[in-house]
Amino acid sequence: MSKDTTVQMTPEEKLKLITRNLQEVLGGEELKKLLSERDISLYWGTAPTGKPHIAYFLAMTKIADFLQAGCHVKVLIADIHAFLDNLKSPIELVKLRAQYYEQIVKCMLKSIGVPLEKLEFVIGSSYELTPEFTMDNYKLASCVTEHDAKKAGAEVVKQSDSPPLSGLLYPGMQALDEHYLGVDAQFGGVDQRKIFTFAEKYLPILGYKKRIHMMNPMVPGLQGAKMSSSDPDSKIDLLDSKKSVKTKINKAFCEEGNVETNGVLMFVKHVLFPISSLRDDKPEFVVERPEKYGGNTVYSDYESLERDFAEKNVHPGDLKNSVSSAINILLDPIREHFEQPEMQKLLAEAYPAPKAVAKPVKQKKKHNKCPEDRTAPSAESVEEKLAGTTI
Repeated sequence: MSKDTTVQMTPEEKLKLITRNLQEVLGGEELKKLLSERDISLYWGTAPTGKPHIAYFLAMTKIADFLQAGCHVKVLIADIHAFLDNLKSPIELVKLRAQYYEQIVKCMLKSIGVPLEKLEFVIGSSYELTPEFTMDNYKLASCVTEHDAKKAGAEVVKQSDSPPLSGLLYPGMQALDEHYLGVDAQFGGVDQRKIFTFAEKYLPILGYKKRIHMMNPMVPGLQGAKMSSSDPDSKIDLLDSKKSVKTKINKAFCEEGNVETNGVLMFVKHVLFPISSLRDDKPEFVVERPEKYGGNTVYSDYESLERDFAEKNVHPGDLKNSVSSAINILLDPIREHFEQPEMQKLLAEAYPAPKAVAKPVKQKKKHNKCPEDRTAPSAESVEEKLAGTTI
């Protein structure tokens, strides 16, 4: 990460840094107004459900931008939300997964050079179980319609044919987080947009101010769809081995000349280029290839890489090899941290291996054995039947 330049930055420069690479900002005029007066405070939240994957680096690069722009940043580990979301995290595992998430997020930030001393980590249950928050939650429940609650959580909360009531509480609690964390803005993926507009509608009804909302684009998965913790084929885990990273990238959809639905290329655009720009503000990505095929090519902007790939000047195999190398460099310090015995213990307890289900033992049929529910006829009853039979 580049050195702290917040003292010399103008409000306009801070605005540019805060909003770069974002897909959308709700409340842009309020953001400009606040920056002309003071530095802003914001939070980014994550629910400790499945293991975080490499797409989380997209949020980490923005946290780096926010800090450099002088923002006061809070990272919310939303433990209550984790089991409200259709029990994605069983209640007995939530506390352990919250600890794991805090460790893994800190490791990710360190790996891209973000100073942790400027960050504040908050566990959701530290205030979401207070009488004040609970009463506000009841107040929201009295004015929020079922339609609005369902709509708000449609892109975030796990959907099912018979959803539990907990999913309807999720958006309201996330809206209240903005007030109880005392921030000016919330940052998240564009999949959070419906929850953000829900918060803008309902917080003022409780007498609380409407916040600014900033959204990142979603990083496509390796097969083209959204990268998801619940789909192992779409993602790379932060603790995957070097060999596993290379194997997954090699299997990824990356059609020659295709720049529209290409998860590998999109990862370069949304993650690798922004991370490289944190170092002295000079983005760079190197496509590695043998000298006999032209040698390495250094790209200082994504547009040039996309153009060369579209014109088939960059082969999918070379792109994949280069992306694998870059990802493994990012993951090396994270893997090293989690080699420690206490981290291995935390990982095993937070994500225990599924218990093997014993297969039912098939009973062998004995054809000469009378069924248990039937009694074999006695000799006397057989004789009686035969005596009454006419041949």
